[in-house]
Amino acid sequence: MEVNLLEKIPIISLKNISISFNGHKILENFSLDIKNGEFVTFLGSSGCGKTTTLRIIAGFEKPDSGEILFFGKKINNVPAHKREINTIFQNYALFPHLNVYENIAFGMRLSKKSEDYIEKEVANMLKLVSLSGFSSRKIASLSGGQQQRVAIARALVNRPKVLLLDEPLGALDLKLRKDMQTELKNIQQQTGVTFVFVTHDQEEALSMSDTVVVMDKGKIQQIGSPQDIYNEPKNAFVADFIGESNIIDGVMLEDKLVRFAGKSFKCLDAGFAKNEPVDVVIRPEDIKVTSPEKGDIFGKVISVTFIGVHYEIIVDIDGFKWMIQSTESQVPGENIGLVLEPDDIHIMKKSEHSGEYGDYSAFSDEMY
Repeated sequence: MEVNLLEKIPIISLKNISISFNGHKILENFSLDIKNGEFVTFLGSSGCGKTTTLRIIAGFEKPDSGEILFFGKKINNVPAHKREINTIFQNYALFPHLNVYENIAFGMRLSKKSEDYIEKEVANMLKLVSLSGFSSRKIASLSGGQQQRVAIARALVNRPKVLLLDEPLGALDLKLRKDMQTELKNIQQQTGVTFVFVTHDQEEALSMSDTVVVMDKGKIQQIGSPQDIYNEPKNAFVADFIGESNIIDGVMLEDKLVRFAGKSFKCLDAGFAKNEPVDVVIRPEDIKVTSPEKGDIFGKVISVTFIGVHYEIIVDIDGFKWMIQSTESQVPGENIGLVLEPDDIHIMKKSEHSGEYGDYSAFSDEMY
């Protein structure tokens, strides 16, 4: 009965957390539940409060007010080293004078574990992070990705309930970062440990997470699965921050009918007031290009940029600059038509972020 009850209780609960530094409010009445066994990512730009939230969970910062609960028990006054939580920082914090084996064994030696136990656990961890045979290597001889794996092994060998990762892939090159995204997710799934990951990289968040927490200015903008965050953004900030988005002023004429760019379009959204002003989100990859006379709307091509897998095309439609992503190039200066299907159009309520994002005028200016 007790085990079943614990399964229903979030492993970490933050209740109305507030914290300020030098009079500057970082988090205010911040609340969040993290389920046991989840891979949760805090996603946001620098200064949004994501690392501070991580440090509060770890015990490195104490909130001015609010509660931190671990399986329902308050741990505000429990010091960091007594929480069943380990942290991996961007610089990995490995001991350069110790080899791989001794780095991983360090915490177990402090806990007075037997040498047989340590040897077995180090071997298991090296296998888990695909570093078998590296036990005698010096830290300085390892690549960035290998060092990160040692840091993960050292953190997991102590069997924490939660592993916190503060932008651990930031120092790696692009290819290695992508490889490590897959490795981290595999390790999390194999161990079942709750991972709480901090990043400003949208692709990392979408590719690795069970749950994404989008943050801005110390507030949660949206919580959801990667698919929900991308396909159903709650406001203009989320729509713009998670991938590219055209965000246009519109009016919801009635359920499943919206007007924008001078025309009325069928959509899939309902529940808005009649003639309610809304933000209309259209992802660049969802727009089909055709001839001007066949398009639902048409505009003039301003710029075309090839980025490897597709072209990014900026189109002027009545003074508003749209982005289109297409595998076919277009000619700057020519008019093209745009075709939009109902499921290409997503409707959001107006918010404090309305009007701040979604026009690619600045983007097209930077092309020159």
